[in-house]
Amino acid sequence: MVYKIMLLLHVLAATIWAGGHLILAIGYLPRALRAKDSTIIEQFEGPYEKLGIPALLIQIITGVWLAFHYLPDVGDWFGFNNHLSAGITLKFIFLGLTLVLALHARLRLIPNVNEKNMIYLAWHIISVTILALLFVIVGVGIRFGGYF
Repeated sequence: MVYKIMLLLHVLAATIWAGGHLILAIGYLPRALRAKDSTIIEQFEGPYEKLGIPALLIQIITGVWLAFHYLPDVGDWFGFNNHLSAGITLKFIFLGLTLVLALHARLRLIPNVNEKNMIYLAWHIISVTILALLFVIVGVGIRFGGYF
């Protein structure tokens, strides 16, 4: 029963994280780039972060729990020995890349965003969205025994 609850929480949080980034990348980003107005992105990000950041934290907590469930020995997590270790390894790589991009955007890009450098923020948004989708794809592969 605990496994089902953890998996459900993980999937629900993933829908919030990936879905929110898809809405940002497809719905808000094109308008902001056309108008050369970063406040359009800020209007989405402010309210979304209140839900998106907790969703990411839930994904991390439940993801680690699920990794222990699938492979109890942490030493088996990293590598490409089977679909489980490959999936866990990839998810940690995606998490690291997501955190690097988020920190760079928050500390360097967003405080200095203007119409000239908004394209860099756009690339960050697109990159995090792609990573969010890759999280989902790899998660499905972990759960169902492979990727193809």
